[in-house]
Formats: sequence, structure tokens, C-alpha cells
Amino acid sequence: MFTTFEEARQYVEENGVCMVDLKFIDLWGQWHHLTIPRSQFTGDLLEAGVGFDGSAVGLKSVKAGDMVLVPELGTGFIDPFWDAPTLSFICTTLEADTKADFPDDPRNIARRAEQYLVDTGIADRSLWGPEFEFYVFDSIAYENEMNRAGYTVESGEADWRSGDGGHGYYIPLHGGYHAIPPKDTLYNLRSEMSLHLQAMGVPVKYHHHEVGGPGQCEIETPLVGLLEAGDMTMIVKYVTKMVARRHGQTVTYMPKPIYGEAGSGMHFHQHLFHGERNVFYDPDGYGLLSQTAMYYIGGLLLHGPALLGLTNPSTNSYRRLVPGFEAPVNAFFSSGNRSAAVRIPRYATQPDSVRFEFRPPDATCNVYLALAAQLLAGLDGIHRQIDPTEAGFGPIDADVFSWTDEQRSAIRPLPASLKEAMDALAEDHEFLLAGDVLSSELIERWIAFKMDKEYYQVRNRPHPYEMALYFDV
Repeated sequence: MFTTFEEARQYVEENGVCMVDLKFIDLWGQWHHLTIPRSQFTGDLLEAGVGFDGSAVGLKSVKAGDMVLVPELGTGFIDPFWDAPTLSFICTTLEADTKADFPDDPRNIARRAEQYLVDTGIADRSLWGPEFEFYVFDSIAYENEMNRAGYTVESGEADWRSGDGGHGYYIPLHGGYHAIPPKDTLYNLRSEMSLHLQAMGVPVKYHHHEVGGPGQCEIETPLVGLLEAGDMTMIVKYVTKMVARRHGQTVTYMPKPIYGEAGSGMHFHQHLFHGERNVFYDPDGYGLLSQTAMYYIGGLLLHGPALLGLTNPSTNSYRRLVPGFEAPVNAFFSSGNRSAAVRIPRYATQPDSVRFEFRPPDATCNVYLALAAQLLAGLDGIHRQIDPTEAGFGPIDADVFSWTDEQRSAIRPLPASLKEAMDALAEDHEFLLAGDVLSSELIERWIAFKMDKEYYQVRNRPHPYEMALYFDV
């Protein structure tokens, strides 16, 4: 939004801005913020920053937690959800004493990944298009006590409400794809979300109801650069949640909030450019893809199990990655096949639009780490010339869920649990260290946190369904 502080300060004065909000991301992918009055928005802010405790958000240890936030002027937007006129910025985190970039700031990691791409000479930019799938519920209640555990979600669109009496326009199980009003009751909500996003500098291609009957939605945006895609993802999640909250509803990006219904992924469309040339395009290649693109796919799929440790880093991720839905459970590529881990869209046929999407990821990831890791896996495939066909990853242009178990056994499976993904990441992460984009220490800390604070915490609790299965043994 701004290129200089003078531009930003002039905007504050001319538009009656009262507050400046500083947003930053923690290691685990959650946004935090602090707010300063306009009187504190001075040029010194870009040099000294605003101090905060990095240990409280997983970025540093308690013994050396002091850090500072510095707003990135180009990320500025008016936050429409504040009563007082508020200008918001996404921040970079710096060391408190030296003011050097903090190496484990997820945005700094994404920035280093972009620089590493340039350094390789393979391309000078990458373009990314995350797909944003989420559920809108009317209410959510959950509890996890020593003597009781459970949750309840409610949706006015859900077929389970049909017996209550009412409007009669309910969406059956798996019947929500492109549903039209009056069944689709969320079209105004999505439009309001989209209008806010566009006003905040996030372009929107379209929005629609997704497959999940009880309120699943999708908003799709055009492809943008890697760091911009990370920032855009955080803004989309923020806006969708805030708009829903304003209307007494709630949004979740959980991969699998409802048993037996479609899950929510965050597929990443991606391709590389050198100048104006799409490095992934070849009119004579499979799916119009070049050999370079094939090597990139080879890297994605070879490192797929480890990648999921960063792109699918929750126990709930693996409730979605199960057979019987469009979510991929095997490492193979295909043209148009939505059960493939890498799908080549058949509608993207122009030289500048040819690309593929990596379909396993979901929105529980730290998006900056997920973007960087995918790029590094693909570049490793190019460097090592990993041909996906020779490596046994396809292409497979068939419905693998209709195959016999013996046929499917020839395809490499993706991890089926958070533990499997973390084990794979511990075993295979050298490709993430290229260009000093990530560090071994950060990966070790990530794995330890995910295992201790998430995997074991879920594993060690009795599940409500276990009561039905085993109480009367």
C-alpha cells in the first residue's frame, strides 16, 4: 500500500486514522497483534520497532525472549472490523539488540526461499495460488474434561436439521458443490468477505459453496508471489472469521470438523517463471508440462511424506487424508485426477497458465513454512533430476479408490498420522536446509512441539467413540 513512511504518515493524517495495528505470526501459524495510537506512528518505528516477548509465541526461549516488530509498509490496509479507524500492517520480527532480521521469523524464511530460487538460476520468481476451503457453522461447543469430552456443531444448511421442521431447503451429505440459493444460505456472507478482501488488496477470482453440505465454502484468489501468498492467506483467514463473527456465525479451517463429510484442504497451485517465460510449460509434454516441471513434481512426491510434516502438521489433518473422499492418500501425479497428490488442471492450457497443484496441504500449516518447503522440495527434484515416472509416481489417470488392495499396494502411501509425518520429517529434511532457508534446530523444535503438545495429547485421551466400542467389555 505504501513505499515510504511519508506516504503512510500522510495517509494517516488525511484519512482520520486513530490507531495503527501491528500483526505478526508465531512459529505455529497463528497471528498476533498489538496496537499503537497514531501519535506513536513515527519514523523511528521503522528503525527501533516495538518490543515484544518472542518466547510467548514460540519464536525464542524465555532466557532471551526480547524481540521487536517492524511494520512492512507495503502490507498496509485499513482494517474494516475496528470501531476506531485503524491502519493495519503485517510485521517482520527483528532481534532486539542488533535489529537484524530474526532468522526463524516465518516471513523471513519465506523471503529466503524466494532468494534461494533466484540464486539457483532456474527461475526468478514463483507464483502460488492457495485454495481457501472452510466451514461456516451457526455455533460450536466443545469440552475436554476428565469426566466428559465431546463437541457439537450446528448449521442451518445441514440435512440433519430436516427433521426439526423449517424451510425445507437442506443440503444432503456431500451435496453442497456449487449449491444455489435458497439451499446455499451463505452467498451474502461470502460476498461480504470477498468485498472486504478486495478493499484490503486481496483479489478474488470467485467464491462458491463447496461439497460439504453443512456450510462448506471456498474462496479462490489469483496466483501471486510466494511471500505475498503467505500474507494473503493470513488476511483471508482473518477476514472470513471476522465477517462470520459479525453475523453471529463462526468459521473453521479445521481439515475435518465433521465425520463422514468432505474435509477442507488448502491446495497450492504453483509454477515458476524466468522473466515472462513459464518454466513449467512445454506444448509437447504430458499435461503441457516441461521436463523441469516433471523434475519439480518428482521432488514434491519423493519428499512428500516429510513435506506433510509442515503442510499437514495437525492430528486432525489425517482425519481428512482418508480413502473415499477427494483428499489424496497416495503419492502420485495425474492430469485432472483429484485423488492424486499432484494434479495438473486440464483447464489451464495457455503458456502462462500451465501449472499443477499439490493437493495434500491444509490450513493448519504455518503457510510461510509450507510455501517455502514445497519450493525447496521441487527445486531439489530439479537439481537431482528426479523423474517422477522413473521414480514410480505415475502418471495415474484412473480412480485409484476403485482399484483392488493389490493394485493400490504398488503406489507409495502418504503418511496416515501426524506421527508418521513427523518421523518422515526427522528422517528426510536435508532438502529444507538448502540456501539456509530453514535450520536443523528449527525443524527439531517443530517436531518436538508437534509431538509433545499435539500428537501425544490427543493419543493419550480416551475418545468418545471408544465408549461405544469398549465400555461393555
